[in-house]
Amino acid sequence: MGGCVGREREDTQDHGASRSSGRAHRKRGRHKWTRVTSCYPSTSTEKMYAHYCRNEPLKKDKPKWKSDYPMTEGQLRSKRDEFWDTAPAFEGRKEIWDALKAATVALECNDHELAQAIVDGASITLPHGSLTECYDELGSRYQLPVYCLAPPVNLISERSDEDPGDSPEPTAAPKKEFQLKVRLSTGKDLRLSASMGDSIGQLKKQLQAQEDIDTAHQRWFFSGKLLTDKTRLQDTKIQKDFVIQVIVNPQAPIN
Repeated sequence: MGGCVGREREDTQDHGASRSSGRAHRKRGRHKWTRVTSCYPSTSTEKMYAHYCRNEPLKKDKPKWKSDYPMTEGQLRSKRDEFWDTAPAFEGRKEIWDALKAATVALECNDHELAQAIVDGASITLPHGSLTECYDELGSRYQLPVYCLAPPVNLISERSDEDPGDSPEPTAAPKKEFQLKVRLSTGKDLRLSASMGDSIGQLKKQLQAQEDIDTAHQRWFFSGKLLTDKTRLQDTKIQKDFVIQVIVNPQAPIN
C-alpha cells in the first residue's frame, strides 16, 4: 500500500498546558488522540493528508460473523495460518505483525489484559478498539480479517466433516442364542441353534445343512400360520419351549 511518514503523539501547540493535560487524561484512562500522517495512492499522484486518530482500549467483545460455508475448526486454523504466513510479506513491519498475532492468541485464550499489554507495548493504535484496523507508530495501517479474531457462528465439529466410511462401525449387539425345537412331518424332532433376530430363511438353510433337506422342500408353520422366509422369530412371538412344525415334501418343491 502507500507509504506512510509518521505521526506525533501530542499536538505541539501550547506545549505546557497541552502536555500536562494529556498526561492527566492518560492517568484517568481517557482516550488518546494521535496525529497520523498517511499517504495513499490515487490514479495519478499520491495524495498526502493528515488526520487525527483516536486510540481506544481493546474491546473485550469478540466480533460475530457467519462463514459463507459451514467451517470446521481445522479449516479455520488453516485459514488463519495462511493469513499469518502471507500478510507480513506484502506490507508492514514484521515485529508489528508478530505483536498482532500474539495479541490474537491472547484474546483466543480470553486473556484480555495480556492482549492489551501486547498492543500497548508495540505502540499500536486502535481507532475503533478492534484489531480489524490498527496503526503502528509510523502511521502504517494493519488490517486483520475477522476470522483471525473469532470463530464463525456456523463452526461445525470435526466429526461432521469426516467421511462416513472412516467412522468405526457400531459394535453389533451380541446374539442371545437358544435351542429352537423343530418337529418334522417325518416324525423326527430336533433342535437348531437360533436367535430371535434370525429369519425363517436362515433357519431353513441350517436345517438343510443338518438333515440334507432342500430349503425348497420345507414349509414352516407356527400356531397354524405359514412362516415366510423373511419372517423373523421375534415376529412370531415364539417362546423357548414352543415347537415349530416343518412339513417336508420332496415331491412338490415350494417356490
